Amino acid sequence: MHAILNGRRAAAAALTAALLVPLSACGGNDKKDDAAATPSASAPASAPAKSANLTVLAASSLTDVFKTAGAAYEKSHPGTKVTFSFAGSQELAAQVKQGSPADALVTADTKTMDGLKADTDDATVIAKNRLVIATGKGNPFKIAELKDLADSKIKVVLAAPEVPVGRYSKQILDAQKIEVKPVSQEPNVRAVLSKVELGEADAGLVYKTDSAKSGDKVVNVDIPDDQNAVASYPAATLKQSKNAEAAAAFVAWLSTPEAQKILQDAGFQKP
Repeated sequence: MHAILNGRRAAAAALTAALLVPLSACGGNDKKDDAAATPSASAPASAPAKSANLTVLAASSLTDVFKTAGAAYEKSHPGTKVTFSFAGSQELAAQVKQGSPADALVTADTKTMDGLKADTDDATVIAKNRLVIATGKGNPFKIAELKDLADSKIKVVLAAPEVPVGRYSKQILDAQKIEVKPVSQEPNVRAVLSKVELGEADAGLVYKTDSAKSGDKVVNVDIPDDQNAVASYPAATLKQSKNAEAAAAFVAWLSTPEAQKILQDAGFQKP
């Protein structure tokens, strides 16, 4: 009798053990599946697209073309906003030296940029420009060449000599031994052009690209290449930028075919 009971107990134990094995296996798989489905707290999440708000200091003569370029850049670089601050190159240089928050700089001459080597990364020339004589509507004094500006009856306005366009103006006038006594010296090329447009001056030396925007408000008189000066526009990132990577990307983009087409359509020359 005891043998029978012991046999039954053994059989029951064996059956229970057999049933527990698959249940235990299933339980193990459930935990493993849950672990696979639940991301580890230490696993890195995918980084969102990086955005940046860039401030670019740019020469006054780039005002119109950079508004177009900025819109094109933002369209092809979602998440990036480009804000421009336009002024004479000498004013921009002063802002950089004073530590004004900005990410990139584009001047209208290499001299100004060279003076900021301690504050900028390597610069790249992105465009060139030339000067023209802008005369009042209809060109009433029939100005045809540089030497006509020496006539004391003509009110000539120039940019100040510390401004790139003012320095270029002095360079070409001195080379031709032409003495001009300006009625005023302005802080940037836009101010020179405005004086002529408003009739406050009869003529002024400005960049070709600026004068072309005036339509019939002024008459442009070309200056021969052998009497002219070539303005170079270098661009560089600022070492103080808090968006160094995004700023470098924008400066590099200025040399791409897309940006170069925008610049050249506006009348700027190839670098």
